[in-house]
Amino acid sequence: VLMEHVARKKDGTEDIKLLPKCTLPLTGVGVVKLIITDLGVMEVGPKGLKLTELAPGVTVADVQAKTKARLDVSAVA
Repeated sequence: VLMEHVARKKDGTEDIKLLPKCTLPLTGVGVVKLIITDLGVMEVGPKGLKLTELAPGVTVADVQAKTKARLDVSAVA
């Protein structure tokens, strides 16, 4: 999946997209194995997301602040 890491609400605030559990109806459970966002690359696994690459100028703290899902950062820390 290629996506923006967060969405902008009409009032200008950010809406975090990567959550611990999906809040929308699921159509392809278990299909997504890799998520590429404007902040980095994450592998999807049974224990959550594994951050494997950071976008230029982005820190681990930046990604953690904008991700509510479980995030393993050991590969980039």
